[in-house]
Amino acid sequence: MSASVQQTAITTTARPFRHGSNDGVLTVIKALLEVLVTASFIVTFLVQPFRIPTGSMEPTLRVGDFLLVDKQSFGPSGFLDGLLPPENVHRGDLVVFHFPPDPKRDLVKRVVGVPGDRIRLHDGRVLLNDAPLHEPYAYYSPAFLESFRDDFPSLRMTDPNVDPRWWAELRRIVRNSEITVPRDSYFVMGDNRNNSEDSRYWGFVPRAGIVGRPLVVYFTTSVPEAAFYAGPVARLKSVVQQMRVLR
Repeated sequence: MSASVQQTAITTTARPFRHGSNDGVLTVIKALLEVLVTASFIVTFLVQPFRIPTGSMEPTLRVGDFLLVDKQSFGPSGFLDGLLPPENVHRGDLVVFHFPPDPKRDLVKRVVGVPGDRIRLHDGRVLLNDAPLHEPYAYYSPAFLESFRDDFPSLRMTDPNVDPRWWAELRRIVRNSEITVPRDSYFVMGDNRNNSEDSRYWGFVPRAGIVGRPLVVYFTTSVPEAAFYAGPVARLKSVVQQMRVLR
């Protein structure tokens, strides 16, 4: 009798094994995978983070600015073209592109010349098709006159930073002290004209090398000295104030 009671107690208090006991963990893993897949899709096809490493685009973009780059606007053709067709590249556009001498590196500059444009510089100012180009974004920091930089494409004297292959090509393509932008290529320059190594130094950017258009500065490590020493609240406020949409 007592044995029967003991067996009944064991039977009624034992917890059966359930295959769904790990559902909570699996749900979390599934959610994480969905986030990773979505993020991978966005980074691969839509936007890409980019950090400004030099001052060649100041004051438009500062060292330490973090950008989101729209890869669909100017990027190579892809399966999203039917939904979001690529746009034409225009003068004045900011572009991120593969650096022609080293395609593993990405740079950001501003488009100055499009296919068919005739370009030369005089005293640092761009002459486009024989007329001065209106460039409200251009910044000229104090600097000594440099013939190659300021009177491009001057062949009187080279610059140690000029790519040798580009120097050889310049000697072939310069006509009437100017160059003509070839088909499917662009002439780009940094906004900080006296402190920028750009198409003057290494040549044209091919259309296929353009990655996308900078959209927004979403974070920056470039904090004014006064805000930096004023405390964390002032630093945070400065960072927020420098978040901006790029045009």
